[in-house]
Amino acid sequence: MAGFLISGFLAGVVSYYASSQPDGLEKVAEDLGFIERAEDSPLATSPFADYTVSFLGDARLSTAVAGITGVIATGLIAVGLYLWVRKPQSK
Repeated sequence: MAGFLISGFLAGVVSYYASSQPDGLEKVAEDLGFIERAEDSPLATSPFADYTVSFLGDARLSTAVAGITGVIATGLIAVGLYLWVRKPQSK
């Protein structure tokens, strides 16, 4: 539970202060000169594209909601997988 709360805090608060510099793949594409051939993903217009919530106007709130939603979704998937693959308890 502590890990979940820490993850939620990091995703909801600290993520807003993350670097705006390009990630590794984007940086290599810029350095090698093929960034202009990049195409948008079909999901580029999805509600959580670019780690924000597209319908919220406030950038800080938008990033926080996207991060917290991601942590909750990941937690639910992890718990669901755990419950699915765990060994049945002997009686």
